[in-house]
Order: sequence, then structure tokens, then C-alpha cells
Amino acid sequence: MEIQVLRDAGTVAEVAAEIIVKEARSAVSQRGRFTFAVSGGQTPWRMLRALAAKEMPWQDVFVFQVDERVAPSGNPDRNLTLLRESLQLSPLSPGQIYAMPVEMLDLEAGTSIYASNLERIVGVPAVLDLVHLGLGSDGHTASLVPGDPVLDICDKDVGLTGIYQGRRRMTLTYPVLNRSRRVLWVVTGSEKAEMLSRLRNRDTTIPAARVRQDSAIVISDRAAVPN
Repeated sequence: MEIQVLRDAGTVAEVAAEIIVKEARSAVSQRGRFTFAVSGGQTPWRMLRALAAKEMPWQDVFVFQVDERVAPSGNPDRNLTLLRESLQLSPLSPGQIYAMPVEMLDLEAGTSIYASNLERIVGVPAVLDLVHLGLGSDGHTASLVPGDPVLDICDKDVGLTGIYQGRRRMTLTYPVLNRSRRVLWVVTGSEKAEMLSRLRNRDTTIPAARVRQDSAIVISDRAAVPN
């Protein structure tokens, strides 16, 4: 795992955007497209706003969600709402952003639909070019939260959680995360310091540390680095 420690969250967002541009150009050159899954969070939205202004092969970019809260369309709890807002100045068409179908009555069927969308665009098995992940102060990443049965899913790429912080979630699972070609962690804030240390030490008692590290890069601000 490569780790870069930067001055502040704004610098983290800018550098992370530059990494995405580099990965996108490489993927398009090698495979003709760039498939990218993004998580939510304040610094990631800054990262995506920075990305939207950059020159990259946008016509060959396909954006997926790492996770999403079960909530109505346009609800401020939805990652999709801010994802679209953050990328609105980019040349991406609406059809290049694949929203998790969390408004379906049958959420289990929704997980299968999203997994099928992944396979249709990415291939079978689905191998994403880059997955962006955050790190929770409880050690979760994506919506792979401590103690939830979703952690044990090994035969599906998309799963459902129980209620966590007031909402059920739909999330990518370990199998597809660990097949990705590149993992980009964006970690900011002093409340993440303990968990970042445990992630670096491969403490698999936290969900985040069960994500493969050989292809991972961590972009962190100084506040998130343990003293």
C-alpha cells in the first residue's frame, strides 16, 4: 500500500483527482474505456468537482456507485444527488453514471440488476479499473459496516446491509472490490487517525482492512495520520 500525506483536505482532493485522470488515460489507452466506482463524503465531492474541470477521455468513462443509502430520489441522504452535482460541469452524459436502484420495492432484485449492469459494461467477472473508498471512524468502508452480515457475502458483487446510521444501504461487496485494478483511498480528518493506523497494519478486525492492499494508494491529510 502506497501512502501520500498531504497538507489538508483541499490538497488531498486535488491530488486524488489527478490520480483518477492518470488512471483514466491509461485505462482508455489499454482497454478503450475507464470504469470507476465512487464513494460519498465531503472530500470526495471536492475531488469530483476538481475532476470535472480536468481534461480526460470523458466519452469513454463509466461511473458506478460504491454504495448508496435506501432513500427517495433527490433526498439529501443519497450519494447520487451530490455525485451528479459534483460532476455536472464535466462532459459526462447522464447515461454514463450508473445509479444503484435503491428506490425499488424489491431491493434484493435491485442488487442483481446492479450486478448485471456492472457485468454488461465491465465484463464477467466484473473488474473495475479504479475503486475510490473512504474510511469511517468505526473502520467501515463502502457500506461494509462492522457486524453486518454483508461482510460475509462472497458470491455476489452487490449486497444489502441492515439499518446503519438510520438507513439501509446497497453496497459493492468484497469480491468486486478485491478484483479491481486499483484502489484509491481518500482519508481526511483527525477522527480517522486510529482507523488509518489499523488499515495500514492490516488489522482485519475492521472491515476496511479486508480490502486488498497490493494495488492500493492512500491519499491522506496530516490530520488523519496518527501521531
